Amino acid sequence: MKPCLTSLLLLLILAGVQCEAQDEIRLLIRGDDIGSTHAADLGCIKSYREGIMRSVEIMVPCAWFPEAVRLLNENPGLDVGVHLTLTSEWENIKWGPLTDAPGITDEDGYFFPMIWPNERFPENRTLTGAPWDLKELETEMRAQIELAMKHIPQVSHLSAHMGFTGMDTQVSELYDRLAKEYGLEVRMEAGRVKRFPMVQSGGTSGERIDDFVEGLNKLEPGNTYLFVEHPALAGQEMKAVGHDGYYTVNEDRQMVTEMFTSEKVKDVIRERGIRLISYADLVKDAGGDK
Repeated sequence: MKPCLTSLLLLLILAGVQCEAQDEIRLLIRGDDIGSTHAADLGCIKSYREGIMRSVEIMVPCAWFPEAVRLLNENPGLDVGVHLTLTSEWENIKWGPLTDAPGITDEDGYFFPMIWPNERFPENRTLTGAPWDLKELETEMRAQIELAMKHIPQVSHLSAHMGFTGMDTQVSELYDRLAKEYGLEVRMEAGRVKRFPMVQSGGTSGERIDDFVEGLNKLEPGNTYLFVEHPALAGQEMKAVGHDGYYTVNEDRQMVTEMFTSEKVKDVIRERGIRLISYADLVKDAGGDK
């Protein structure tokens, strides 16, 4: 084949690949709270190995962090985010900081259950109502990041448990600075990653799967979508987990696992040619080195 024809053919192939990529539907399924309970550890790994989840967020200060580390090292293809944790919401299980942080803990040394006050949690049970200090927060956040990165090779990004970065501009700026410093920054520019269009959340596993399938069928080519949930396995452990206003954790998080591992869901993803991605993929696509 003549050189000019070879070059033309190569250009046509590259144009076809680029066009195909532009028409692609990409979906980032993120599972939160691995490390928080044994049930969450098992549910998250199941959702990756048998399902559609490609990124998981680890809670470093929690009791089941060591088991989560072992499981994540056994599953190196599962992308990991450090789910920076400054609250301890459940009633029957508590955790506190890795560092000496009296300004962000209650009288027993645990994190407060909520970031902001609400009708069930008064200000004295919240982080915003505590005498928090930015330097104290930075020390704790660094400790969590460094412990996760010490034990988990595939850490690619940060996230904030219960959205604490919204509590103050100083905190959000600190979070952004640490993400950049540790090489864990993933920019989610407005419009680049869209929210998954699932309005309903069914009361049974079958209904929830149907609602998720409906959302999958609404995804439009050329877009990237994000869906965040909390998989876990039902059992005696999760029956004991809850707080005022949310005592259905056991049933709810089992349904998430069933939704993430549903054959019906996986069939639709295959039929529509949806590509499952991770945060690490977003970094690569943006020209990063992860």
